[in-house]
Amino acid sequence: MAVLRFHSATDMKRNAMPRLTIDDFEIEVPAGTKVIEAAERLGIMIPRFCYHKGLGSVGACRVCAVKFLQGPFKGVQMSCMIDAQDGMVVSTTDAEAVAFRKQVIEWLMLNHPHDCPACDEGGHCLLQDETVSGGHGIRRYEGRKRTYHDQYLGPFIAHEMNRCIHCYRCVRFYQEFAGYRDLGTLQIANRVYFGRFQDGRLESPFSGNLADICPTGVYTDRTARYKVRRWDLQRASSLCIHCSLGCNTVAGARYREVLRIEARLNDKVNGYFICDRGRFSYPYASRPDRPRRARAGGNETSMDEAIRAAAQKLSRIRQDAGEKSVACLGSVRSSLETLGALKRLSRIQGWRSASFFENRHVQRKAIDAVSSLDGRLAVSLREIEKSDFILAVGVDPINEAPMLALAMRQAYRKGAAVTVMDPRPISLPLEFEHLPVAPRDLDAGLHALVHGAEGQSSPRLERSRSPVIVCGSQVVRDTTPLKAAECANYIEGLKGQCGLFYVLPGANAFGAAFLSSPEQHAFADMIEEVEKGSIKALIVVESDPLRLFPDAARLKAAFQQLDLLLVIDYLPSQIAQYADVFLPSSTIFETGGSYINQEGRLQFGQAVHRVGMPIRQVSGGSHPPRIYGSEVPGGEPKAAWELLGELSGALAPEGAGFQEEHPWNSLAEENPVLGRLNAKDYPFDGVRVIPERAEGIARAVRPEQRFEPPSEEPLELFLVDWTFGTEELSLYAEVMQQVEAEPLLFMHADDAAKKGLADGDKVAIRLEDGSLEVLLGVRENMGRGVLFLPRHRRIEWQKIKNVSVKVPLEHIEKV
Repeated sequence: MAVLRFHSATDMKRNAMPRLTIDDFEIEVPAGTKVIEAAERLGIMIPRFCYHKGLGSVGACRVCAVKFLQGPFKGVQMSCMIDAQDGMVVSTTDAEAVAFRKQVIEWLMLNHPHDCPACDEGGHCLLQDETVSGGHGIRRYEGRKRTYHDQYLGPFIAHEMNRCIHCYRCVRFYQEFAGYRDLGTLQIANRVYFGRFQDGRLESPFSGNLADICPTGVYTDRTARYKVRRWDLQRASSLCIHCSLGCNTVAGARYREVLRIEARLNDKVNGYFICDRGRFSYPYASRPDRPRRARAGGNETSMDEAIRAAAQKLSRIRQDAGEKSVACLGSVRSSLETLGALKRLSRIQGWRSASFFENRHVQRKAIDAVSSLDGRLAVSLREIEKSDFILAVGVDPINEAPMLALAMRQAYRKGAAVTVMDPRPISLPLEFEHLPVAPRDLDAGLHALVHGAEGQSSPRLERSRSPVIVCGSQVVRDTTPLKAAECANYIEGLKGQCGLFYVLPGANAFGAAFLSSPEQHAFADMIEEVEKGSIKALIVVESDPLRLFPDAARLKAAFQQLDLLLVIDYLPSQIAQYADVFLPSSTIFETGGSYINQEGRLQFGQAVHRVGMPIRQVSGGSHPPRIYGSEVPGGEPKAAWELLGELSGALAPEGAGFQEEHPWNSLAEENPVLGRLNAKDYPFDGVRVIPERAEGIARAVRPEQRFEPPSEEPLELFLVDWTFGTEELSLYAEVMQQVEAEPLLFMHADDAAKKGLADGDKVAIRLEDGSLEVLLGVRENMGRGVLFLPRHRRIEWQKIKNVSVKVPLEHIEKV
């Protein structure tokens, strides 16, 4: 009889591998492995409803029953509740166990409405699968069914309580795993109800996972309701590009339109779950107003004609004003292939080096973070879950990278201590120590916690064995990322282990920094050169400076001075309206793309459907138009990197021709690390591209900073991000607008008292170009002398001249 062995480093240390027999197959598994998991490793799928690998065991549904023939347990037992032990002999096919499971299925189906034809869960319903496999096919119960009233749970999740089988997965995820309390268990016995005290939107930014974990149709994706069934979908492995974490997803499309996003298991990144922003923001790709035709001179034209017109204008500008009169701007939401193609085009044409960041501060912090990470320090989301002390510096996890907050909660549930050093009014689904240190003092505070004022560091840190430092990039000073790296190296030298986790400003911020240099100009520098007349042509690729950059009036005036503004994008962005030439690009759902997340993990998202306009927009319904032809309506967009390659060919000397290259060739030329990867073998499961040991971290060591006394005036105003209402792609999804909170200007209670202001007051901030009106949020749990304003679509924050400005208290007045 063959023995299967599953080893891990922990297992080798414990040297405890219980051996058991399941259905005549012998297997060795790590200590602590449940029998249901051991069977799965043999390819034997024991039925389950309440059991979920991400949530663990609870033994509520009773459908995983097996017969224990030998060992410390005897008879019919629940396989999800018993650890594998030496000498166990288990049968999943024993007649008694089979009969028990069949009876359990019948119990669960007594009150079920049998509404499969109308249920959105049909086709991927675990209850359907287990009912069929369990042999239950005849309804014997003739009594009256138990019925419930359904609730409105917000725009994301539909509620159909009559389908519930009381597996408790929803509550275990929502309350225990995610840490929110507004949905739970109500009533008792046969009337147990899973819902809220009253109708209302679910508070958790992870509520969409209820649709994934529910084994029936109690919680379904409201955004896809009555639109599609699982078997109708084209499905492909994709990536979330709404923050820097790079969570893995499955995109489902029908008739050239993405209709559903689900979490995809990746044990090194997001595990089983994703946040609601990553799940429900996909409509940006199929908006009716999405630009799908090229434009030149204000008129629609063919793609070839538009590229030719742009090339002719660029050649003339280069001849009249020189090579350096052309500049390129990319963005951190572009794929690695696009960033590489843009940088290569700039280099071979002799233009100014392509920029990917809005200003030098953002660029420097991202580059310093990338240069500091190595194989010793970098940790993933799943590794954060295993840490025993987390020190978060200058980061607001829920608003900047929601899945980071979920990982921190899992560490907290296992006993980890969490300290957050940030001046904002931080809220997390866990107990944590909040130190509202002002941005100017973050470096000093970090140094004091790690090194200690007199050689004594934080007691929490002293007791830890696997600490992690999490460092943000939004409100921190330029020096903070390197200070975090220095502290992580110091701790690693003392303890032999310390993790470093950066939160960066965008899906491919790591990739953009990977292809940038510290001396490279940022977009703010370009604007100055445009105003001086040094830059005559600007190529903007998948970026909207009018949304990202403060001082919109200045930008619009600068664009009027250009001889050519070439825009490549898939969004109906503001800057597209000013473009002399516009080229429509495709999305990650249509052509795929590579991204490097904040830990340096290179991942690839596959294309899920062909480029083209959704059929419901073409025909006004769900049926394809009855027109036969080879042309796909709205099929002109191409990958941005492909468009840049064609532009490069059009700019080549006459007779040179254009030879299409694999996009990875551009990356290989721009970065030697990427050049070592196989261009035809994308790392779909992800691979880190960071060195085993980073160079230059020594320069992060700085003399001990001293805390500065609180500043009376003026107050320092920071522009920050929120979970909903500020992220660029999600702004184009109407369903996301329904969950946006009212934008608030946050101010400490002491500062508000000086002006006689109260929470909820409407205030006006006097600025150089008028005033900005917003509601005031007065808080005690934040830093003094600072203000925080979200880059919210519902306020005119672009009136502000910079991402951080000084505001005298007398310039804030109650309206």
